[in-house]
This record gives sequence, structure tokens and C-alpha cells, in this order.
Amino acid sequence: MVIAEQAAAIEELSRANAQLLERVTALERALGRNSGNSSMPPSSDDLPGRKKPARRRARGSGRTRGKQRGAPGSWLEWVDAADTYVPHRPEGDCVCGADLGRATDVGVERSHQVHDLPEIEITVVQHDLYRVRCGCGREHVAALPDQVSPARSSYGLNIKSLVVYLLVYQHVPVERVVTLIADLTGGTGPSVGFCHGMLTRAANALTEVLATIKALLTLSRVVGFDETVLRAGPAADGKRYVLSASTDRYTLFHLGGRDLDTFTAFGILPEFTGIAVHDRYTIYYNKKWKQLGGHQACTAHLLRDFTDAAEAYPSAVWPEQAQRALRGLIHACNTARDAGGAELPPTVRDPLISSFRHAVRVGLSEVRPAPGPRHRTAQPPGRDLLEFCRNRESDVLRFCFDTQVWPTNNVSERDLRPNKTQQKISGRLTSTDVTQDRLDIRSYIDTIRKHGAGVMAGLRAALAGKPWYPPALAPT
Repeated sequence: MVIAEQAAAIEELSRANAQLLERVTALERALGRNSGNSSMPPSSDDLPGRKKPARRRARGSGRTRGKQRGAPGSWLEWVDAADTYVPHRPEGDCVCGADLGRATDVGVERSHQVHDLPEIEITVVQHDLYRVRCGCGREHVAALPDQVSPARSSYGLNIKSLVVYLLVYQHVPVERVVTLIADLTGGTGPSVGFCHGMLTRAANALTEVLATIKALLTLSRVVGFDETVLRAGPAADGKRYVLSASTDRYTLFHLGGRDLDTFTAFGILPEFTGIAVHDRYTIYYNKKWKQLGGHQACTAHLLRDFTDAAEAYPSAVWPEQAQRALRGLIHACNTARDAGGAELPPTVRDPLISSFRHAVRVGLSEVRPAPGPRHRTAQPPGRDLLEFCRNRESDVLRFCFDTQVWPTNNVSERDLRPNKTQQKISGRLTSTDVTQDRLDIRSYIDTIRKHGAGVMAGLRAALAGKPWYPPALAPT
């Protein structure tokens, strides 16, 4: 009887110990997630309890630090006609005793130009609206210009555009914007309410421009899609997501959830017929996007996932082999594109693809699926990744056969990253409407910068009612 009770107790303890071991393993894995083995942002690597990613081993590229040979440089250009000329003549006496002030000018030996900003001063422009009386006795008053507020005193376009630029692009908190403008102008800065109101006014002025950007993105051949969490709105409403659509020429953001309705409301995927580059999120494969031309899984995400698999299976060879093959294909794609090639040379491409396939097959044989229904059974680390690489190989390696398709979605990730900077500064953006206004303005600014146009000039034009428009998309 006692032996039977002891056996039952031992079995119960063994079962509890196995459950605890499973929980500890899951917790250690969760704490081990970082920017090097998952899609977590680098800003989360220094959170308490997090393990920083291991430093990447040097690959012996042979390149030195700093500017590379052939890369474009950056310098202050010489101006043919300076705004101000300051002559400097020798002073004192010559060795012969003569005063150099009376010496004969021979010419300018050399010149040095100094580029600087003028001292900022507030200027007040008064608009006087005259009343005139016609010979018939009727009186008429001049019309107020469109860009002038009907208030007795108001701020001009330069200060308004500076407020929007500082808030949205430089992530300066609103109180500091007020202080900064007051310090620059030597007077009193605008109110906090004025600064917040400028976001809505600027966003309302961009409605048609954003519609144009959305249309141009929809017509693009390759577009990168991404999404990230942003704390916006009342805390009780939970988290929101910023969705992005990006190319090297256009950017557009949308605030909502990470659900099908939000993706549909964003308005690009329902009509998009090109190649979507993304992070393998299931909604991108929804059957609703029937007209989609194809997918390209972001290989940067794949490389991080294979890093996670290597950490989960330290003795396995296939994770590093898959990474090595992918990196070789990415490098070959960049080289072929720079050389004007439409696809990777088969002599380079085929051996690397073969190595990648072999790594996936070996991984599938070593990481067996967990028994039970797939929709509610967690799979071992790396299993889902390997099945994706096997079942959707064309979506992983599409860039190998078309160099116009990007192997990574780094363009979209770079466009989204400033939203995380804003969140670290603001903590939580209290209004979802104003947050969308910020995203609309950011879409406009990012698109301007990608076209090499002036951001401040673009903001001034928008607030004056004549916003900058991107040029029409060239036919492919």
C-alpha cells in the first residue's frame, strides 16, 4: 500500500517537474528574444532581463572603416558669388620699414568661404486693408490674402512650418517647441494649443497629396509592407499598430489594428497588383488579395529566425548553412542589380539555392512536428520557419530571378523606425486622430525627402494651400 502511494507520488512529482521545466524553458526563450533573433526592435535589447544579441562575427570583407572608395562624398560646395565679401590686407611694417597699409594691391592670394545662418530675428508684416469710395458712392474694402489669418495678430508660414517640422520630424516635445521658438525669436513662443492645432491644419492640407501617394504606391511594381506597435489613444483601448507601405520614392502610414479590416481600410492591398515584400504575417497571404502579383519574404527576418534556431539547437549545422546560403544570394543579387542584370547568374545562383534547400530538408528531418492539431499546438522552435521555406520557396527566393524585387524589407523598417523614437519620447500619444495627423504629415515629409526636395519648403507650400506633389510614376 505504501509502495503504491509512493509510486503515485513520484509519478505526480515527475509530471509537475516536467511542466515546470517546460515553463522555465518557455520563459528563458521569451527572455532570450532580441533584435538579433526576432523582429523585436533594437531599442528593446537593453530592457531589464533581456539578453543582448551576440556580436556578429567579422566576415573578413577587407573594407576599412569610413568612406569607401567610389562612394559619394559630402562637403561644403564653393559658391561662385558670395553674399558678403570681407577683405583682409596685410598690416604692420615691411622689413624695409615701409607701412604695408600703403603698399600696392597685387591681387587676392586665396579665399576662404564660411557658411553660416543669419541671426534669427522676428519680423512683423502689417497688412493694411484699405477702404475706398467709388464715384457712385459705394465703398469697397481690400480682401485679406489667403495665407493671412483673420485674427488681429498671427504667426506666419515660416513659424507654422517650423512648429510642424519640429513636432513631427524631429520629435521635439511640444513644450520644448514653444521654448525653442521663443528663444530663437527673442519673444514669446506660440501656445501649446496652437502647436497641437497646427498638426491638424497641416494634415488637412495634405488630403489630396496623400491620395496621390496612395495611388502611386498602388501602381508600383514592388512595395514593402510592414507594421509596428504604437501606444496611441486611451490606455484602456489597448495598443494600436502603424501600417506602412514604402518604396524608394514613396511612403504612406496608417493607424489601426493588425487585422484584416485595418489592412483593407489602408486601401493599398485591395488594388495592388505588384510584388509585396513583407515579414510573412498571415494577413499578407489572405485570399482577399486575389490580384496580388506575388510575395517576397523579407530575408532579414529569415536570417534572424535562423539565428534563433541556431540558439535553440546549438549543435545543429543547418541554421548556419541556411544563413550562409541566403547571405550569398543577397550579395549576388545586389551585385547583379548594380551591374544591370535582370536576374542572378545561374552559375552563382543554383549552387547557393541547392545549399539552402539541403539545409531546410535537414532541419525538417531533425525538428519533428509536435503531435496534435496544428491550429492549437505550439510547434518546436524553427519548425514553422522550415515549413515556410519548404512550402513557399518561391516567396523566399523570388529576388534570385528578378533583381528588381528587394531581398529585404529594410526600406519599410527604416521608414517605420522613427515611430518608435516618438513613442520613447511621448510614452503614449493620447489622441488617435492627432496620431493619424502626425502619420499623414510624416508620409508627406518622407516622400519629399525621397525625391530630394526641401522639407521646409514643402511644409510652407502645404500650409499656404499649394502642397508639393510627387511626379507621376514612370511606366515599367
